[in-house]
Amino acid sequence: MTSYRDLFRAPGVFRVVVSQLVARFPAGMLSLAALIHVERVHDSYTAAGLVLAALAIGQAIAGPLSSRIFGRFGMHRVLLATIVLSGFAILALALPGLSVAAYAAIALVCGLSTPPVQQAARSIYPSLVAPGARGALFSFDASLQEVIWILGPVLTTFVSLSINSSLGIIMAAAFLIGGGIWFITTEQISRAVAVPPTGRLGSVLRSPALRLAAVIGFLICACIAMVEASIVATFGHGGATSGIILGVFCVGSLAAGLYLGRKRITRWSTARRMAVVCLGLALATLGTGFWWLTVTVFLAGLGVAPVIAALTQMTSSGVPAADVAEAFGWTTTAQLIGVALGSAVAGALIDGLGTQATLAGATAVAVVTCVVALVVRRGQPGAPTTVDELLEAGYTRAA
Repeated sequence: MTSYRDLFRAPGVFRVVVSQLVARFPAGMLSLAALIHVERVHDSYTAAGLVLAALAIGQAIAGPLSSRIFGRFGMHRVLLATIVLSGFAILALALPGLSVAAYAAIALVCGLSTPPVQQAARSIYPSLVAPGARGALFSFDASLQEVIWILGPVLTTFVSLSINSSLGIIMAAAFLIGGGIWFITTEQISRAVAVPPTGRLGSVLRSPALRLAAVIGFLICACIAMVEASIVATFGHGGATSGIILGVFCVGSLAAGLYLGRKRITRWSTARRMAVVCLGLALATLGTGFWWLTVTVFLAGLGVAPVIAALTQMTSSGVPAADVAEAFGWTTTAQLIGVALGSAVAGALIDGLGTQATLAGATAVAVVTCVVALVVRRGQPGAPTTVDELLEAGYTRAA
């Protein structure tokens, strides 16, 4: 951990990393908060799923497009405009008593205006530290982002179920606006100059590494969203109980991510880490008790952050430096769509078959993800390679 500690001695690193993390918290909160809110208003997980599908469509369109226009309008202006628009749209989603169609329309706007904070942060990371420290920075970022996907839902379930479902959505807006303003007022962002991309929109998808990272990211985030929805539904409106279990999921994921973030990776690493997720979820389907689910989702969580960290390495090293922002736009979009559609599918399964069937569905998705990582070799490291070496190869061009 010495390298992580030394990392934050570089000027601006701490503020950029933490502020972008806060601004991106709604990515791990909004889908679940909307699911709970719309289900409470309309007493239907299926209706909530339709709203989340609209959110996913908007996010699918926004991710690559917003990151590409950095070079034309400037990173600071694009971020400011999307933060303001998205903040107001999220607050509108918290209104009670709207029709399903109205909620879906608002969710679409929320998705379309998703601020490209992750793309911006990872585009400027190489300029913040010396080449030898870039591996530590990206390893730490890849692990730390799991706080968004796991801890975000913990806060959401506790607030939405224990206090008020609208408040869960308002909390997501507060994170976006507060963290977003903090992020764009950093000196590194305000003076950042974006490099125009090298090709047309979508040309980066020719990279096998990027395609693989997007597919696996979509699948594992859909799996996580299904687990979260199933846990919430299993314990009804017992927000504290759901929050504790999801919190344990977070602890397992984050601890494993930080421990394995700088370990050597091979073309087998992603599949092995997904196998841990599969094992934990398969065991979780065998019971509904608090302690059983706590232990089994902790086991499943041990594989989540390491998988996401591996995907980050694939993305960063798979495209030219000028296309890094768009590349992360595609992978972020894939992950956000996975969260939204995973929640939507989970809602339909919960209504139709129950919570254990939903956990079984999440296990099936995890198995598919493991098989993809096992079968698809192109885009994964061909020989044992350290994270530092991979990141150095991918980001030296950006210096």
